[in-house]
Amino acid sequence: MAQETVFEIIAKHRVVPVIAVESPDAAIPLADALIEGELPIAEITFRTAAAAAVMAKLSKERPKLLVGAGTVLSPENVQAAKDSGAKFAVAPGLNPAVIAKAQDLGLPFVPGIATPTDIEQALSLGCSTLKVFPVEVLGGVKLIQALTAPYGHTGVRFVPTGGVNMNNLTDYLSIPSVAAVGGTWLAKRNDIAQGNWGQIRGRCRAAARIVNSCQ
Repeated sequence: MAQETVFEIIAKHRVVPVIAVESPDAAIPLADALIEGELPIAEITFRTAAAAAVMAKLSKERPKLLVGAGTVLSPENVQAAKDSGAKFAVAPGLNPAVIAKAQDLGLPFVPGIATPTDIEQALSLGCSTLKVFPVEVLGGVKLIQALTAPYGHTGVRFVPTGGVNMNNLTDYLSIPSVAAVGGTWLAKRNDIAQGNWGQIRGRCRAAARIVNSCQ
């Protein structure tokens, strides 16, 4: 899958479910809830030991789902993501060694930024789709608007994550420089553990409705 295609899909759906999964057994019902909820994307974070196995299972059994890796902190994480079939990878911070590994493997990569200096370093390393984390703590919508002013003309696109929810989703999606947001509220760890697939599906559908209203 070409890098442009991955980022186009992300920008089309505009919400990326960010998910920590404890067991591969939850992978398929989770995927079905996301697909039925009209958000067929999953950023599976390396916050659990099951992450690689979950990504591998999703990639093999649910090809309609765009599977990515999150919390990618090392070149080893990048390799594991690639080996597991992930089509993109996301980090909370900016590590040149991690970016270089992703580029070597041809894995579309979204590093995390928090400051103008981070943005300039990311751009110099060839990354123009950037996670802003933790966005609400850093200043929320006002921060994104402020960063867009001097950098919007570069073509940079932001993926605000950390504190985004249904109450502020429209505000973020209304900013032209925002390609998508990362959402941890869509598939919470407790809901996955308890098999609350209907709730996850419902949250995804509600988010998709907001996305459609912002078109």
